[in-house]
Amino acid sequence: MRPTSRAHLWDARQACLAALSFVEGLDAEAFHESLLIQSAVERQLEILGEALNRIRRTDPEIADELPDLDRIIGMRNILAHEYGVVDHAIVWSVVDSRLLPLGERLADLLELD
Repeated sequence: MRPTSRAHLWDARQACLAALSFVEGLDAEAFHESLLIQSAVERQLEILGEALNRIRRTDPEIADELPDLDRIIGMRNILAHEYGVVDHAIVWSVVDSRLLPLGERLADLLELD
């Protein structure tokens, strides 16, 4: 694994952990009612997507080990560039059901090196 890939994996995992910590104890309704939490989570998803995009460009072998890579990067692009059309129900769904397994996968990849 390239040294930069390790750094990007770490950044991505930290973004997952941060987003999960922001919504701990919340349900979808509470998430939808809080612009502050939505904004914080979206920022972490942007960081996550950017870190994984850098891995995709520089380390295809590691990128192949990441599920839903294109979707994650696509969400990052929407959050960063198409912010007016963000569907918070989709953001909540990602945080509620996809981030924990992704964070675990990132941790596994970090242990390989």
